[in-house]
Amino acid sequence: MRYISTRGEAPVLSFSDVLLTGLAEDGGLYLPQTWPSLSPEEWHALRGLPYPELAARILSLFTGDDIDEATLRQLCAKAYAGFDHPAVVPVVQLENGLFVQELFHGPTLAFKDMAMQILGHLFEHVLSERDSHVTIVGATSGDTGSAAIEACRGRKRLSVIILHPKGRTSEVQRRQMTTVHEANVTNLAVEGTFDDCQDLVKACFADLTFRKDMHLSAVNSINWARIAAQIPYYVYAALNFGAPGQDVSFAVPTGNFGNILAAWAARKMGLPVSRLCVGSNRNDILTRFLNKNDMTMKDVVPSLSPSMDIQVSSNFERLLFELLDRDAAACARIMTSFRSSGHMDVPEQTWEKARTLFSGLALDDAQTEAEIRHLHQNSHYMADPHSAIGIAAGRKFRDKNSPMIAVATAHPAKFPDAMVAATGIHPALPEHLADLFSRKEYYETIPATADAVKNAVRTAVANTH
Repeated sequence: MRYISTRGEAPVLSFSDVLLTGLAEDGGLYLPQTWPSLSPEEWHALRGLPYPELAARILSLFTGDDIDEATLRQLCAKAYAGFDHPAVVPVVQLENGLFVQELFHGPTLAFKDMAMQILGHLFEHVLSERDSHVTIVGATSGDTGSAAIEACRGRKRLSVIILHPKGRTSEVQRRQMTTVHEANVTNLAVEGTFDDCQDLVKACFADLTFRKDMHLSAVNSINWARIAAQIPYYVYAALNFGAPGQDVSFAVPTGNFGNILAAWAARKMGLPVSRLCVGSNRNDILTRFLNKNDMTMKDVVPSLSPSMDIQVSSNFERLLFELLDRDAAACARIMTSFRSSGHMDVPEQTWEKARTLFSGLALDDAQTEAEIRHLHQNSHYMADPHSAIGIAAGRKFRDKNSPMIAVATAHPAKFPDAMVAATGIHPALPEHLADLFSRKEYYETIPATADAVKNAVRTAVANTH
């Protein structure tokens, strides 16, 4: 299995090299050179497997000869052993034809654990084989950071530096990151938005000398391994609803487009997915694109669902590359123009191709709160703001011919203020986080400049060697 960049000017790499590289040297994102595809008989043979074994089987299609399936089974068993539900990703019925798959049963109570827990083990395995060390630099809008820190804390071959937008995450999200006191973990509160954080990470990678000197890698969804590790839960849900003999649809709350891209990838592999529904908040660039081909950046506005307070959806580039029939030059031209002008000029026929599969719905804060209240009153279900938006999108676009599965991306206890306002109930944190608000915090506040980030990275790396 080999990987190519969406912009066509970076080296073709193996899975292990893509894992350690993250962002391609040409600024693009890596994708499989050829997509693995399963027949109906092969999908059927996967039904009934426990989640860790299924995850290993799916990941093996992307690791190729780099990591054998027996090793992957061991790593996946370790990765998901600490989840607090025996099914790992249980499904709950909300209404007729509308279901929710809970992805928040990992250690940091968010769907990011689904990929991060296995990524930590993959990094350790590959780095041990190569007797090497890497520096993880990542940006978070709320959940990626804590999941990455939890997966990588204490690992001697990894230094982890996480950027979060100061004052723009929930307090629970922030404290899950900043109360971890490990020699290999550094938290940076950036005076800016998540998009600023994401741009700063990309600037670090774009400086090839700095990138090489610091041995940079990424755990954001710019790293293909993150997407590959998210594909299995869509497969798991579909198989449990009767695939390959039954079509399914998914509704996904998304800001950076990585989670729903994993569902698209499962479909690309032959899983019968009939519809993919994007749920957005007031930062609705993805929904605007799907509804009227308007991919125009606006100011990021804080919302009840901070993990989706994004205007530059990095993973959309991977879909664009595929919609352009893998024309890397066209993809690079469109993405470069987008970053300079703030508007993405997507050809009409390309947009129409996207609309054949994707639908979009955006809710503002008042509508999100109303949806949380509706779910609690009518289905006795507590959904956090992000999950509520995804469920609303699933309800709007469900089809009587296929089950609609919305993904619940975070535990409601991560957003207590929103839950109290909507339902009057303050959801309790699980026992392992019960003392979160009494723990000491460790983080540094920095301006949104590349020099400030690079200096912090250098310091962090020096302190862990």
